[in-house]
Amino acid sequence: MNNFMKIAKDCASHGMTKGEGGPFGAVITDKNGNIIAQGNNMVLANNDPTAHAEVTVIREACKKLGTYDLSGYVLYTSCEPCPMCLSAIIWANIKTVYYGCTREDAGNIGFRDDAIYEYLEGKKKDLLELKQLDRDDCIALFEEYKKDGKTIY
Repeated sequence: MNNFMKIAKDCASHGMTKGEGGPFGAVITDKNGNIIAQGNNMVLANNDPTAHAEVTVIREACKKLGTYDLSGYVLYTSCEPCPMCLSAIIWANIKTVYYGCTREDAGNIGFRDDAIYEYLEGKKKDLLELKQLDRDDCIALFEEYKKDGKTIY
């Protein structure tokens, strides 16, 4: 077994055993194989639906490194990332992800990633009611941000 995947699996087992969240763990390394962050799903421990293992280690790595850009870093995770985690990985500029179990494996034990994928594909429209409201009032903030030359990330 790959050493980093073993650590991700061990993190998942630890978190699951402690009741912190589901069987999900993750590790971020640099290009030289140094571990920057490792952790597990903390959804139940933190009462935070966004505290998936991948998001947790991205947050930790960014804090530790003092950056929001993890270009050149590698993520190992015990399961194929859900849509939220995929988005976080993309926002963090991580280009290489190794995963153990599949999203189908997660679905087989009750996790609902497939419902989100179906929504994103234009199916399962009843999952979420998404409505635009008061754009004219909110767009001024975007114009101000652009005018002031703020950092785009």
